[in-house]
Amino acid sequence: MSKQKIVIIGNGISGITCAREVRKNDASAEILVISGETKYFFSRTALMYIYMGHMQYEHTQPYEDWFWEKNRIELLQAWIEIIDFQHKKLICHNGKTIHYDVLVLATGSKPLMINWPGQQLTGVQGLYSYQDLQLMEKNTAGIQKAVVVGGGLIGIEMAEMLASRDIQVTFLVREADFWDNVLPEEEAKMVSRHILEHGIDLRLNTELEEITGNQNHQVVGVKTKDQESISCEFVGLCIGVTPNIEFLKDTELDTNKGILIDAYFRTNLPDVYAIGDCAEFRKSPNSNRKNIEQVWYTGRMQGETLAYNLTQENPIPYQPGVWFNSAKFFDIEYQTYGNVPAKLPEDMETFYWEDENGKVAIRFNFSKHSEVIQGVNAFGWRLRHEFFDHAINEEWRVDQVMEQLDQASFNPEFYKPFYRRVIQSFNEQHGKQLKPKKTSFIQRLIGSRA
Repeated sequence: MSKQKIVIIGNGISGITCAREVRKNDASAEILVISGETKYFFSRTALMYIYMGHMQYEHTQPYEDWFWEKNRIELLQAWIEIIDFQHKKLICHNGKTIHYDVLVLATGSKPLMINWPGQQLTGVQGLYSYQDLQLMEKNTAGIQKAVVVGGGLIGIEMAEMLASRDIQVTFLVREADFWDNVLPEEEAKMVSRHILEHGIDLRLNTELEEITGNQNHQVVGVKTKDQESISCEFVGLCIGVTPNIEFLKDTELDTNKGILIDAYFRTNLPDVYAIGDCAEFRKSPNSNRKNIEQVWYTGRMQGETLAYNLTQENPIPYQPGVWFNSAKFFDIEYQTYGNVPAKLPEDMETFYWEDENGKVAIRFNFSKHSEVIQGVNAFGWRLRHEFFDHAINEEWRVDQVMEQLDQASFNPEFYKPFYRRVIQSFNEQHGKQLKPKKTSFIQRLIGSRA
């Protein structure tokens, strides 16, 4: 393999996975990873736990500092301001010039802002980067009241972070229930109840009009579109994230919301690739996936696939497989597999079961005609990823899933065996007499690998 200099901008999960996998496959390549955020790779999903005192920043770094030198992956902490694609060179904020043979853009996301009046006031911010976390530490020191705007995953994380420091939180959500543009009605209502139970002042059907400040340009409150004034000393704007590509606009690189790529992560420019949060597929990988996938595990998969393509003669397209995501709403864990939209399509049936305590639930979506499983939501119930990956890929009927539901559970010992109650409820609703099968999915899975 001819020696090539691969420069990766961004040290998140996509960029670092790509660097590691390139090194595994190519001993001669020169690899440089550039990031202005931090020198070393850290787990971005752990930012909230640093703030809450459960972890320190050093605990979020999966690799020791010596790992990079040992594997001959050079790290540079710098911001790239200009890319000269024609001459294959990068210009840093300090004027340093870096040349490349192959460029991988893995610049991640940044908080989405929509120009609310007052959003530039001190004490108003989003949350994505390590610098955002440091700013939040400063902005929330000694405060008593905060407002969080936006009913998504970052919003509920920020609400939990603030509440952990006994800061009163008012949570503005413009939808009728929390995240009801993603979750079906029953799940959205469950999470809404849970937020209220944790002492958060959840305001549904409420939109932000403006943020107000004092003569020192510090936030002192917000005003809603209903003209209600809410006093606060901090405002978290958590309406989503957007690809971090501002410095790439007005260049010869094709962009839309993100950097436009094909199924091989190729941009319109030779030897320039994009992966992770900043990348936008010209054509979605399949009908149930979005053109921009801002999820940790898809970033890892994209890094792995691109590294393979950069080091092998026969490149392969990105094949993400069955959609999966997970999150946590305070102490309720959430998993989703396949296709579970907020509104049920006409060609689908659904079955929903919720425990009487309102903390555990499961939903199955399946084809109306064939009864083939299409997707699953689970709350407060850990499920085996491999089980539903197989079930959806192999087009199991919902009956098959129900009969082996005990094998799908990944809950620790001593958790309640919810599966029997779920099967009983399914039988009652659908006039069936299903029972747990003796054949073990786990045994069959082990056998297929032997």
